[in-house]
Formats: sequence, structure tokens, C-alpha cells
Amino acid sequence: MDNNNNNISIRKNKHLNFKERTTIEIRVNDGMSAYKIAKELGRPINTIINEIKRGTVKQIKQNRSVEMYLADAGQAIYEKNRRSSVRPFKRLSCGEFISYAVDKIKNNKLSPDACFGEALRESKFARSDMVCTKTLYNYIDLGLLEVKNVDLSFKLRRNTKPSRVRKNKRILGSSISERPNEIDSREEFGHWEIDTVIGEKSNSDDVLLTIVERKTRNAIIRKIESKTATAVSNELLEIRNLFGEKFDEVFKSITGDNGSEFAELANIEEVCNTKVYFTHPYSSFERGTNERHNGLVRRFIPKGKRISNYDINDIGFIEEWMNTLPRKILGYNTPEKLFEEHLDSIYAA
Repeated sequence: MDNNNNNISIRKNKHLNFKERTTIEIRVNDGMSAYKIAKELGRPINTIINEIKRGTVKQIKQNRSVEMYLADAGQAIYEKNRRSSVRPFKRLSCGEFISYAVDKIKNNKLSPDACFGEALRESKFARSDMVCTKTLYNYIDLGLLEVKNVDLSFKLRRNTKPSRVRKNKRILGSSISERPNEIDSREEFGHWEIDTVIGEKSNSDDVLLTIVERKTRNAIIRKIESKTATAVSNELLEIRNLFGEKFDEVFKSITGDNGSEFAELANIEEVCNTKVYFTHPYSSFERGTNERHNGLVRRFIPKGKRISNYDINDIGFIEEWMNTLPRKILGYNTPEKLFEEHLDSIYAA
């Protein structure tokens, strides 16, 4: 069982300190097992076993030699190993090679790797008097050389930003993995995908709300005042009012992503029978139909252009063009024609 009297805070991914080594010494002398010591200190058992092995020294007790773990010995060995693990800063000891590399980069337009490779191939310097290509780049990034990244033409084309480990966004409602198969197969009418299209990256610009029916590919495009949950909810309410009591049959489901603008999307389930699903984080391909239609919108409104500069007639023209475009996937029918046929069937019932 865990020791409830443990008063040493857990230090995950940190080296043992002298206080912990003193505890190990006391517990070993008391005959406690490595497992129980590890539990008390909140450390992996292998860490404790290795420490005991490392810090065990021979002592003379009552005229005989015995082996015992000493915190002082363990600490001394640890500090010695740490000093040995620190690599010397080679910027000073390899100054001649550094000067050679700087000259070649600035005057001969060589890359750091070419400088290193040429010097090594022609034995201009002993290997111990040189730094590797990676170190040369590190020195340039740190500003330790008379060369800057602007002097490295090819490096400017590379993405030097460190990769980010993305954390999953919160799921706002039912996952797309719960969506019925008939929606995925596009056999049933009334299942939609929803997204927003931004123009200028500014809080003062309008946003397009795009909704596409999966079976017919019919699109509804609305200009809303901002990329917010309130603006999206208000526009959906207006669309719902347009379709009246048949809204549930026309909009059987809506699939969106986990963007903050859809934080209130699932609330529609409380007032009607429309089901709402959300794609997995960073999986825009799960709304492929909508993404494809957003690309069509970009033919008229390129990225960076203010959507506020386009009036309702402009947006209406884009919507009409998309919906009257014959599609091979629809047997060269238009989305508008097929959509109207389904509406006729619903409202005639």
C-alpha cells in the first residue's frame, strides 16, 4: 500500500535530489524494499533500483567490509555524471573552421552543409576542430555568426517553425461516428453540411454561412454579421421560419465542425426533430461536400477580400450559379432541379 505519511512532493521527469537520496538511505537501512521506497517517493521502481545500485559503496564496520547505500555517495556520483554529460561549447574551440564557413557562405554562396562537407572531404580541418551542419545552422539561428538566415537562400523556402502538437477541441454534440449509414450513403434527402467562409481576417468583416444538402448538392448561402454562435443561430432561425412546419422534413440532420460559431448548433434539437452531428477535430474531409462548395465560392470571393463589399445580390448570384450548374455526379442534372423535386414531394404530402 502507499505510504500515507509521505511528505516529499512528486517530481515527475526530474532527477532525484539529495533529500530523496537521504530518504532512500534511511529506508534501505530499515530493510524496506525498493518497491515500497518507489511508492513512497512516487518514483518508478527502476529509478530507485538504479540509484541504490549506483550509490552502494563498501564500508568497514566492526572490522569487516560491508556494502551499503549512502546518500552522499549517490549524490557525488550523480554530480560527477552531470558534469561529464555537458558538452563543451565548441564555438570557441572551433573558431578557425567557423571563420572558414562564414567566408564560404558570404562570398561563395555555399550552404552550411556544403562548407562542412567540402572541409571534411579535403581534410582542411581535423574532425574534432569542426562542428556539424546542424550546429552551424543552430549558431546562425542564435545569432552567433556573422551570417544571417537571409544569407541562406534555400533556407528561406523552408518552414523553420517548430511543429505544434494540436490538442483536440471539445466536442459540441453528437459525433459524426454516430450518424446513421443512410446519411453517409446519400440515399436519403434532407441531410445537410454547414460551414462558414471568411473573407478578410478582421472582426469588422461579414461572414458567409454555407449550407449544402448532401444528396442534391443544393446550397444555401447567407451573409451574416460575424463568425459567432449567435449570428449562426439567428440565421438558422430565419431559415427555419422560411420552411415552416416542413422544416424537419427538409432538414433531417445538419453536420458541422467544432468551431466556436457552431457552439449553439445542437440547441436546434430542442425545438425540432433535426439531428445535429459534429465532425472529428481537424477533419474537414468529413464535410467534403461543403468544402467543395466553399471552393466554388472562392472563385468569386478570393481569400482576403472583404465579404462586406458584396451585397445581397452578389451573394444571390453566387448561390444561383452554384445551384444551376449541371453536375456529372447528378447525371448532369442541376442541384436546383433535384432539390425542387424533393420539396414538391414533401409539401404535396
